Amino acid sequence: MALSGMRGLSVFISDIRNCHNKEQERLRVDKELGNIRTRFKNEKGLSHYEKKKYVWKMLYIHMLGYDVDFGHMETVSLISAPKYPEKQVGYIVTSCLLNENNDFLRMVINTVRNDIIGRNETYQCLALTMVGNIGGKEFSESLAPDVQKLLISSSCRPVVRKKAALCLLRLYRKNPDVVNIDGWSDRMAQLLDERDLGVLTSVMSLFVSLVSNNAEAYWNCLPKCVRILERMARNQDIPQEYTYYGIPSPWLQVKAMRALQYFPTIEDPSARRALFEVLQRILMGTDVVKNVNKNNASHAVLFEALALVMHLDAEKEMMSQCVALLGKFIAVREPNIRYLGLENMSRMLLVTDVQDIIKRHQAQIITSLKDPDISIRRRALDLLYGMCDVTNAKEIVEELLQYLNTAEFAMREELALKAAILAEKFAPNLSWYVDVILQLIDKAGDFVSDDIWYRVVQFVTNNEDLQAYAAAKAREYLDKPALHETMVKVSAYLLGEYGHLLAQRPGCSPKELFTIINDRLPTVSSSTVAIIISAYAKILMHTQPPDAGLQQQILTIFKKHESYIDVEIQQRAVEYFELSRKGPALADVLAEMPKFPERESALLKKAEDAEVDTAEQSAIKLRSQQQSSSALVVAAQPPVNGPAPAANHLTLVKMPSQNIADESNVSHDSHEETAVEAPKENGAPVEVQRNVEIIPETAPVSKVEPPASHPASQADLLADLLGPLAIEGPPAAVEQIPAQGLEANQSPVGDLALATLEDQSNSVQPIVNVEEKFNVLCTKDSGVLYEDPNIQIGLKAEWRAHHGRLILFLGNKNTSPLMSLRALILPPSHFKVELSSVPDTIPPRAQVQIPVEVTNLRASRDVAVLDFSYKHGATLVNAKLRLPIVLHKFLQPITLSPEDFFAHWKTWNVQSLKVQEVVRGVKPLPIPEMASLLLSLHLAVTPGLDTNPNNMVACATFFSETTNAALCLVRVETDPQDRTQLRLTVASGDQNLTFELKEYIKEHLIDIPRARVTSPPAPQQAQVAPAATAPATYNDPGAMLAGLL
Repeated sequence: MALSGMRGLSVFISDIRNCHNKEQERLRVDKELGNIRTRFKNEKGLSHYEKKKYVWKMLYIHMLGYDVDFGHMETVSLISAPKYPEKQVGYIVTSCLLNENNDFLRMVINTVRNDIIGRNETYQCLALTMVGNIGGKEFSESLAPDVQKLLISSSCRPVVRKKAALCLLRLYRKNPDVVNIDGWSDRMAQLLDERDLGVLTSVMSLFVSLVSNNAEAYWNCLPKCVRILERMARNQDIPQEYTYYGIPSPWLQVKAMRALQYFPTIEDPSARRALFEVLQRILMGTDVVKNVNKNNASHAVLFEALALVMHLDAEKEMMSQCVALLGKFIAVREPNIRYLGLENMSRMLLVTDVQDIIKRHQAQIITSLKDPDISIRRRALDLLYGMCDVTNAKEIVEELLQYLNTAEFAMREELALKAAILAEKFAPNLSWYVDVILQLIDKAGDFVSDDIWYRVVQFVTNNEDLQAYAAAKAREYLDKPALHETMVKVSAYLLGEYGHLLAQRPGCSPKELFTIINDRLPTVSSSTVAIIISAYAKILMHTQPPDAGLQQQILTIFKKHESYIDVEIQQRAVEYFELSRKGPALADVLAEMPKFPERESALLKKAEDAEVDTAEQSAIKLRSQQQSSSALVVAAQPPVNGPAPAANHLTLVKMPSQNIADESNVSHDSHEETAVEAPKENGAPVEVQRNVEIIPETAPVSKVEPPASHPASQADLLADLLGPLAIEGPPAAVEQIPAQGLEANQSPVGDLALATLEDQSNSVQPIVNVEEKFNVLCTKDSGVLYEDPNIQIGLKAEWRAHHGRLILFLGNKNTSPLMSLRALILPPSHFKVELSSVPDTIPPRAQVQIPVEVTNLRASRDVAVLDFSYKHGATLVNAKLRLPIVLHKFLQPITLSPEDFFAHWKTWNVQSLKVQEVVRGVKPLPIPEMASLLLSLHLAVTPGLDTNPNNMVACATFFSETTNAALCLVRVETDPQDRTQLRLTVASGDQNLTFELKEYIKEHLIDIPRARVTSPPAPQQAQVAPAATAPATYNDPGAMLAGLL
């Protein structure tokens, strides 16, 4: 564009460049903006030249990063100018300053359309360029037919048709309905016969987008794409301007091969033969040269050809040729080429019968682990992990352990996890597996997750032949002067359980084992102290005949820890001290751990969650399906939460947290606690053992039974964003007994339950228990809310006072996009919810985030409902989900002194501010478990305020916009003679808050969400207390919908 003659613009740009600092620049910009605003106010006195000059200045100021919030009308008006210079300025500046939602664009739709359908090619190019840059729904609806006519017109010059194709591509991405599939299939076939390579390249971009959404409609175009590749390969009729370093139009070749990958297969023998000839020529003609630009172009074509070869499932000879070529790439000095070679070799693992060929390059891949570039080292690690099987596992794992000594910290966690998985999957024998894991813990203890040592303990527990060997290895490691705390944990556990098997060996008497473990006691954390104390109790039990000196030493330690700051260790010390006085009965109480139920490793799931490269994920899945491992079988008994899975069906269980506070928060609400995978000494190492019972449900919710034969879900896409999520097997069927009438006591789950699975007429059903996931998220702030074969919805939440921020993570699990995505939140009247914009499409293997802002206006038990839908292919899926925005999320536990508590308690003697009710049908719970339940509801239990040991007092602050920070006081009076009833008293300064909090606590006391450990018994009529008060009325759409459902 020529800016000559605009002296004012040249002077302004010169002034900006001569500014010495940012402040001078800002002052000069402000001065110029003020001048422009003044001149625009007197628009009638402006000539076209002056208006054009000021609009150019506005664009320059915008490019500098300053906001230009005026002059849009003047800019848009230039589009209607009759002369080219003004029209050019109008189109260019409008494209830069305005977006598709700007109202000023509606004023120029007719002018743009007139330019497109006019005969002036220059104006057509300007209009198409602007429409292609801005896009927008209104442009697509109004201008798409005219753009299509330009594209298929034989009278337009190639430059116009080229821009028309790209413009139509932008409009199609914004609104796919602008292209009628029925009519466009034949038109696209004609367009692919275009001889002009510029037009053909633009049309191919449009074609790739079309077939990515619906390849079935464009089968007649497949031979045309093959013919284009033949033309490129033979270098026939290729103009010099489209030859890049001797390569005929590499961009067109890449797009054509990418389009072919959207078709399932090529059935035409002649087309298939011609395509393989082209691919063979590309494979044979690609080599590494010194020219970087030529390398980039040739490798772009080559790697797309490799992807197409894998997609077409070519003959083994061609696959071997591809692997050999990649093997040559991973041996060159250029790091970029080595990286691409390793990455594409990882993708080749998707193809069957290729792994043996890749193994020939194992030595070179191992050498890449020592490369100075960390990206290459990561790719080499991924490739070794994917190519490992029973024949080379020992060698690869030993190399990984050796590399662990010198690996940088950024890679050690991933390295340790993958070494542990390979050792477990392909172990030649279990003793080798134990050796590998113990070496792993010893070399990289800081980077070994608890899941790894939990797993080795499970193997040892379930294999009696392994127990003495594992205990002996643990005894050897304890002799080392410097030992990681994780090794202390696993060694203490193994010696506590199985140290008696070594009693006849030198240095392994009970007293010697106690001494060597006790030397580590002062240096470890609380979670390890708990395991060590349990180990002492086991050693004491197994010491036969009893050793009075050893017994006195252990009892002294128990007595010392009775006043330990950690309540978990306190409880263990007190209980073990009392149990030690039982004499022979101690052996029955502290019996050897039973075998764990049959579970397959949760480590594989964790590794897939941590992966980023989708091809590598697919390779992991493929390897797990094709290979079976003798080391995976933990026990022969069926799992407790469903029928035994198939041999290659991954059944994953959740590992418990080591945070005592976190466990106490979820001990009564978490459904994932069904089968605790962590090793325990008659209880988990970091949590008190609890008797899990089956609780009869009272909520009037239909039965939900996920199909037992449903295939294992795909890799979880959200792990890297949500942290450690629930990893479990197929959910158990949840039986719920309907109560009589709406006024019956409902569970907190069923209170405002959304439509059950039977009510939602979808052909695609969830593969998780949606009700169970909602329960878990009521006690946690991150996790999975919903999952089906196509999509996974995760949630992460933060709560501050009466404000909450949720992020919904929508992950597409497929290799095709999810279209027509819609999401709507139906909030109750006590919430103010702001949902960010929802994208219309989720690309393949991608994840989108949707923030949700929540403001709590007042107390209520109603929950918000998420109504979302999407389209996968021709299938429309719709679901309504409750969001875990429950009352206790806005409670904050506090502790009050007796003076403050009783002062408020006596003040709120008004009947509406202090509500009392005798609650019957309560699940009988010990006092400590009742306290844990209140703590999970963010109510801080304050001991000592009530002198009766059977009563509890709890305090919390409730935050809402109307009450601000409102103090809440709760008193629970239990009957020691009848634990199925209690008296509940709630007091606060707000009448509505008092009633809602009382009802909310009552619901949890009557029907506590618990994990099932056995098959559901025959239905029994649950005790239902008479309704003390009328149910809350719903006066807003969200609550009414949730209540009706």
